[in-house]
Amino acid sequence: MQVSYPGMQLRIVPVTPFRQNCSILWHEQTGRCIMVDVGGDADMLLDFMDRKSLTLEAIVLTHGHLDHAGGVTALCRGLEAQGKPRPAVIGPDERDAFLLSSITDQARHFGLSGLENASVDRFARDGEVLEYLGCQLRVVHVPGHTPGHVVLVDERARFAFVGDVLFRGSVGRTDFAYGNGAQLIQGIRQKLLPLGDDIVIVPGHGGLSTLGAERTGNPFLQDET
Repeated sequence: MQVSYPGMQLRIVPVTPFRQNCSILWHEQTGRCIMVDVGGDADMLLDFMDRKSLTLEAIVLTHGHLDHAGGVTALCRGLEAQGKPRPAVIGPDERDAFLLSSITDQARHFGLSGLENASVDRFARDGEVLEYLGCQLRVVHVPGHTPGHVVLVDERARFAFVGDVLFRGSVGRTDFAYGNGAQLIQGIRQKLLPLGDDIVIVPGHGGLSTLGAERTGNPFLQDET
């Protein structure tokens, strides 16, 4: 299963011990790129950009957990050390600000080092459209895993970066103090599934799927009898 967009390339790079999917989307002719969820392993991402001769325009975050945002600061610092411009950093909904500012504490809890708090240039707003590389990524606020989690949907290309909202055969965990399982399932059913069965989802962990496959086969989305 692939995401198809004329003139574009998408590479999914698992980062950190959590194997979080950092998505790199770039324009083949210009080499301009964006990254979704820079969780860590900044040196590896910098090397990838160097080998592909890519210029990073923006980092977009689906939510504030350490494995999705913990590499932002190091990546920006590495680009500046190379004399390259700092990319725009677009956060999730502002209700995840407390998570972005506590990444080092989150990492300490897991015994990890090298992950840093993330600063954003601005927070995303539900319903707005982020335009990069000719793509139009509509922001859909789907809380439950975290209060400010957003999904990025390109309805023209028929794909969505869903972060930790929805996985192949599963959904995001909600056993945090700020989690809400009912809210998460409601958001998936009311905001994502109506987008169409053919939408390819790029989750925060694991392989790709489609909304149709999850609508019919995901045990968390089946009606209770």
